Amino acid sequence: MNNLLEIQGLSKTYGRVTALNDVSLSIEPGHIIGLLGPNGSGKTTLIKIICGLLQANSGTVLVDGNPAGTADSRAVISYLPDQTYLDGDMTIKAIVEMFKYFYEDFEEDRAMEMISSLNLDPNAKLKTLSKGNQEKVQLMLVMSRRAKLYILDEPIAGVDPAARDYILRTIISNYEPTASMIIATHLISEVEPVLDEAIFLQNGSIKLFKPIDDIRAEEGMSVDELFREVFRC
Repeated sequence: MNNLLEIQGLSKTYGRVTALNDVSLSIEPGHIIGLLGPNGSGKTTLIKIICGLLQANSGTVLVDGNPAGTADSRAVISYLPDQTYLDGDMTIKAIVEMFKYFYEDFEEDRAMEMISSLNLDPNAKLKTLSKGNQEKVQLMLVMSRRAKLYILDEPIAGVDPAARDYILRTIISNYEPTASMIIATHLISEVEPVLDEAIFLQNGSIKLFKPIDDIRAEEGMSVDELFREVFRC
């Protein structure tokens, strides 16, 4: 089976600060991976390089066999950033139309079905929604694409528990078994039930990359418990 994501010797610095240090990893199709680490560990930098939004100082990144940042690699990635880039003055309906225009794999019917399930008015402006509902709309847009690699950067940060539950249910119910998903978060206990594998990132280096079941069997603890031990949270 060909790897969906292949990273070799990836390094990135900002002046004298090392954000990523010789990162190498491979991800096959059909996996949900937690990219776990404290703030400043390099999670967002790694994600932005995979998505082609940043240039690495050294190393290679291939997405579905194509170099990161090329049109072919971007076409198979559906990315939810940690901060919204959407115009708050746009209505939900207008945003859906925008995504339909930009992404060939965007399924409008799927998006509208999720909007209906949230009891949201398609004509409502994004800025009039609660933070939780804004997060749900953004996730709905990302999950309405038939992508090969979904990348979610802190999808449940800053929202209430009910919104977190909805977001995780949406991820599971709309996740394509032939695709893979990377979820970057520091809220381990909430996302652990949906993960197949976990990557611990510390000071820009991979501390651990293992299947969740192996972590529990070998360490005798949950991923959240191991994370707290490793990072002394």
